[in-house]
Amino acid sequence: MFRLYPPFGANTTEKDLKEYIKRNPYILGNKFLYPKEWELKGMQSNRKLSKEKTVPAKKIHASTPDFSPSDIGEYKFTWFGHSSVLLQSDGMNVLIDPVLTERFFPIPWMGPKRFSELPIGISDLPDIDVVLITHDHHDHLEPRTIKALDKKVSRYIVPLGVEKHLIKWGIDRDRIVSLAWWENTTFRSMEFNCTPSRHFSGRRLTGQKRTEYCSWVIKTPYHSFFDSGDGSLGRHFELIHERFGDFDLAFMECGQYNEKWHYSHMYPEESVHMAKKVGARLSVPVHWGSFVLSEHAWDDPIKRFVKEAGNIGLDILAPGICQTIRSSDNEHTDFWNKEVQ
Repeated sequence: MFRLYPPFGANTTEKDLKEYIKRNPYILGNKFLYPKEWELKGMQSNRKLSKEKTVPAKKIHASTPDFSPSDIGEYKFTWFGHSSVLLQSDGMNVLIDPVLTERFFPIPWMGPKRFSELPIGISDLPDIDVVLITHDHHDHLEPRTIKALDKKVSRYIVPLGVEKHLIKWGIDRDRIVSLAWWENTTFRSMEFNCTPSRHFSGRRLTGQKRTEYCSWVIKTPYHSFFDSGDGSLGRHFELIHERFGDFDLAFMECGQYNEKWHYSHMYPEESVHMAKKVGARLSVPVHWGSFVLSEHAWDDPIKRFVKEAGNIGLDILAPGICQTIRSSDNEHTDFWNKEVQ
């Protein structure tokens, strides 16, 4: 009976997978798979820079965000920690992988606790044009957040299979678009392209990889954005660049890694190099700074990412939690330089 617990979401059936394989050929049996011909060997060992513990000794400061509308031709974004980002561009608001609860485990009082107290609640968010989901892991798709947000949301855009979770949680099917790798949809002034990632999916210990996992390319008349989602290094970054060209801004996964998970998460140095491969003019390290999911020090991702970016000349933005950054702003690493000393 526990497998029917609503936060675990819905089951993907064999019938569903037969329909999905018509759109994404990288399904074997009942699992979505990353193509072997795209695999790359790891570039870095798990060399640690920090001696801190996995959880900071004190709460991490969170700024008060600015949700005022973006001007035409401008973009701004607010990082809520981990992989949750509000991207505002050309008058539209796109919320990526929203997890705005203190914990994200299916049982609300269990699991890792957020490092920060967010200064805003869901009621403080602006109306959301699109909620964009990269995959169905609990730290990226959290039902309490989704349900509380729903009255503000015009459209959900998700990878194949994730629509079933949303429908089970009461989201109107007519407001959900599910896409396979290389498919796209347009909503108002933005084009959303579902692109590959090298990861896995699943909300239970069993039945892994039965929903699709992805990265996203977002195009506007003025800008081009990339979100890596979770995942390891691979040729898909190069293939995405070949199709879509350079990106004004890329959100790059760089935390929750270890040697056992090396081919489902990147080490920070690999994240920096894949940002170069994908053609990022500016890169933002995400998937860190809020929850402990691995054994690395809580601040190791930012230290390693910033150091390697300096080594290869990658321009980065590294805002604090809930700090809103505009495209007209300069480089922002001062917050973490002070916080992690």
